[in-house]
Amino acid sequence: MRRLIKSGDSAAKILSATVDIRPSYQDCDPAGVVWHGNYFHYFDAARVALLEQLDYGYRQMEESGYLYPVIDTRVRYLGTATYDQLIRVKASLREWEYRLKIDYEVLDAAGKCITEAYTIQVAVEMASSELCIGSPEPLLSRIARAGLPVD
Repeated sequence: MRRLIKSGDSAAKILSATVDIRPSYQDCDPAGVVWHGNYFHYFDAARVALLEQLDYGYRQMEESGYLYPVIDTRVRYLGTATYDQLIRVKASLREWEYRLKIDYEVLDAAGKCITEAYTIQVAVEMASSELCIGSPEPLLSRIARAGLPVD
């Protein structure tokens, strides 16, 4: 069964992480607005913080014999981030049994959501380069240790 957590489900335990970022000058277009493609760097920073909570960052993934490429993503730009503006990027793990679905929110200093997105990653066994149908044991055991349900 695919584990899907609905954001309105107050009983559901969600694993989340946030990072604060100040966009640099090089992240912006000539008007000082963050170029849309740079948000993926911000999502990755939040995703790294989230996966580190599981002790399953990129290095641990590789050591366990798996890679997790991003296979799908969606972004909605609701506002803008600008040069040197403090933004907070939140990553929340929503699905984990067959794939990793991570939701992202980018908030301005007032807490207003200026961007929302998700990425979907799947496990690929490094030795064979084969796609895994379900999430492998090294991930699921860490999920269980974090107190999230694993069927």
